[in-house]
Amino acid sequence: MTQTSESVTWLTQEAYDQLKAELEYLSGPARAEITEKIAAAREEGDLKENAGYHAAKEEQGKQELRVRQLTQLLQTAKVGEAPAATGVVAPGMVVTIAFDGDPDDTLEFLLASREYASSAIETYSPQSPLGEGVNGKKVGADAEYELPNGKKANVKVLDAKPYSG
Repeated sequence: MTQTSESVTWLTQEAYDQLKAELEYLSGPARAEITEKIAAAREEGDLKENAGYHAAKEEQGKQELRVRQLTQLLQTAKVGEAPAATGVVAPGMVVTIAFDGDPDDTLEFLLASREYASSAIETYSPQSPLGEGVNGKKVGADAEYELPNGKKANVKVLDAKPYSG
């Protein structure tokens, strides 16, 4: 369902289809639209002071970056099912942790690729410090990860269940 290493991205069929459709749109109709915007802005005159031209060129750059990201992601994608409820933290699972073992200071998040990020639940990549710290741990186990300041933090894995969308 999500990334398990640097080279493979696990996706559900639905996620794969959605990303493929986005890539096809960005590579076709969206690319043609931005080319037209640039051409129209270029006809307005002096390019040095043409805000519309510069905005369109910036939009084009962002769009092309997304095309490259999606292309790479889909080239390494493996389509599969969400992980089983085994009590072991794995990508594609909703994980609940307690900071420093304090049951009142908890965090629930989805351990997944950024492609799954949504406003419904916070998402941490398996390659993030916290993601690496908890990945593979059993429910009830302690995990350690590195904070941005270089110090270590400890958490206890309270729950790990498959993400159901």
